[in-house]
Amino acid sequence: MARQQQDVDELFDVKNAFYIGNYQQAINEAQSVNPTSPLVTLHRDAFLYRSYIAQGNYRIVLQELKNADPLLLPLKTLVDYLSPGANKPAIVADIDARVAKGTELTNDIFILVAATIYYHEENYEAALKILHGAESLELRAFTLQCLLAMNRPDLAKKQLKLLQDIEDDGTLTQLAQAWLNLSQGGPGVQDAHYSIMELSERLGSLGAGPAAVGAAAAASRGMWEEAEQMLTEAQTRAPQQPELLLGLAVTAAHAGKSPEVSSRYLAQLLDSHPEHPFCREYSAKANEMKRLAAQYQPSVST
Repeated sequence: MARQQQDVDELFDVKNAFYIGNYQQAINEAQSVNPTSPLVTLHRDAFLYRSYIAQGNYRIVLQELKNADPLLLPLKTLVDYLSPGANKPAIVADIDARVAKGTELTNDIFILVAATIYYHEENYEAALKILHGAESLELRAFTLQCLLAMNRPDLAKKQLKLLQDIEDDGTLTQLAQAWLNLSQGGPGVQDAHYSIMELSERLGSLGAGPAAVGAAAAASRGMWEEAEQMLTEAQTRAPQQPELLLGLAVTAAHAGKSPEVSSRYLAQLLDSHPEHPFCREYSAKANEMKRLAAQYQPSVST
């Protein structure tokens, strides 16, 4: 799926809504577009189905992919991977084989799906390998995310420069700048905070990802109530999103709420997303604490 080159981007509103995580708005915008070419139709449908996937509405996607453009079929693999009870090792092995075969590497949608699955698996090197040489703005931004996940801000800076050369004032470039600034801390935190607030003022309600970034930046500046407000507003659109629940558990504790409030968010996170990296680590630490505590129980009752 080549990057669209037109003076007027027919999917401008669709893309911006998707990038800021406002998936319902992206769906609404996509359904109002009347594409002028098969390429625009392909791009529109990709954003439409990815928005449904982000909402967890998998049935719609699976049903419509049966009659969709073959270039969109990799999205079925992403649905399979994200679905409850998925055989993730088998799906990853299938992706490995398809990457090795190489016949789908000219399709940006396959590249995006494969890199997303590798990212979820925390196999950032594999994600970067398949993203290498990608020309689209979104795939370049994804490359930057992977580099930050690997704690390589030096390489992420170079990737940001490439984004700025393509579209300096674009939404994705602004988000990428905020990700990088937040990861580096210091004065960059304030810049990240301002960038996210500007996006909110320009484009409207933020989804979970940008809201979590903005909240983290606000919290880093000691603005706990503002951070909590950003997370709470985003949670009305994504009640079970793990990053929002985790952020709310932290901000509630720092904003002077009763301990029960923070504990509820944490319990909700542990119940709804037991495979989230934080939840796995939390459960491991809790089990280790129980094991150590049992070793030091009195051998004689008092």
